[in-house]
Amino acid sequence: QVQLVESGGGLVQPGGSLRLSCAASGNIFVIRAMGWYRQAPGKQRELVATISSGGSINYRDSVKDRFTISRDNAKNTVYLQMNSLKPEDTAKYYCNTDHQSSRGFRATYWGQGTQVTVSS
Repeated sequence: QVQLVESGGGLVQPGGSLRLSCAASGNIFVIRAMGWYRQAPGKQRELVATISSGGSINYRDSVKDRFTISRDNAKNTVYLQMNSLKPEDTAKYYCNTDHQSSRGFRATYWGQGTQVTVSS
């Protein structure tokens, strides 16, 4: 089992910044892709950004040039730097990882989420 713990959410004014962190722990063998998703009330969960083990990055269009995803493989941690935040970025943000066990089994794990609220 792999556990993911997010931190860094909070209340910020429009135009402000936040940095989310997500640390993986537990029975880790190989962490492949890591990513951030978000879900606003009444809406489906949507992809925000992903980063592969090799560093390939993908963003949803609405956050390009404002958000930056990065990872520290030594710490099994993924980050999301969010700048120029807008009210429409308000959501619960979830970390996710694609993990491969020593036996080759692949599984996706999710964190509990951290709330980001953008409001004046």
